[in-house]
Amino acid sequence: MIAIIGGSSLSQLPGLAITHRQVVRTPYGEPSCALTFGLLAGRTVVFLARHGHGHMHAPHEINYRANLWALKSQQVRHVLAIGSVGGIHLGLAPGALAIPDQLLDYTWGRKHTFFEGPESPVVHVDFTQPYSATLRQCLLDGAQHAGVEALDGGTYACTQGPRLETAAEIARLRRDGADMVGMTGMPEAALARELDMEYACLAVVANYAAGCGDSIGKVDFTAAGAVMGEAMDKVARVLEASLALGAHLGH
Repeated sequence: MIAIIGGSSLSQLPGLAITHRQVVRTPYGEPSCALTFGLLAGRTVVFLARHGHGHMHAPHEINYRANLWALKSQQVRHVLAIGSVGGIHLGLAPGALAIPDQLLDYTWGRKHTFFEGPESPVVHVDFTQPYSATLRQCLLDGAQHAGVEALDGGTYACTQGPRLETAAEIARLRRDGADMVGMTGMPEAALARELDMEYACLAVVANYAAGCGDSIGKVDFTAAGAVMGEAMDKVARVLEASLALGAHLGH
């Protein structure tokens, strides 16, 4: 089964013909919300709003382990995650889409593994390539088919939040090789890897990051909100085309 995790501007999935909702209990506490099942582009899909319905959970408060465990318990094998980011690379202007291929993790204090505690084995998962090459190509093919431009690759830097970064922090991220910055990419991607689920991110640029582009002095939240409203139409088109084309994803 395919799961779609929605971010800040995608608390509901356009085009999803809902069949039912299900509350899932996990050993790690409550997921962000009930899982929504339905059909999209002829495929069975489960949708999870990362921040909960009504955007109740800040990035550092999300129960990532419960979310991923809940999806795994429903036989999910592929996860397409939508996330809002700030553009560091000047080619990533507000409204742009990107499908990153690398990650930098600057978060702290989040529950970032399933393998902990005295009764858990010591497990080291390989994370050299944090995103599934198969799912990344699926998103790239979907974007091309939908006539939507999307950057192929780029490094996603995940910061703690909920505040935005300082210009100096963004300058450091740029020196570290980051092209975009968000707050929810980790530990979500690593937890999916621990559960042996393929995972890819479709990043949506809400604004230039602090000190970049037109965010030299400050980030304009009003403008970012308007941008995201328009960008979500492109996201919906890419998702539908990706699912329609991805024969390897199963049903």
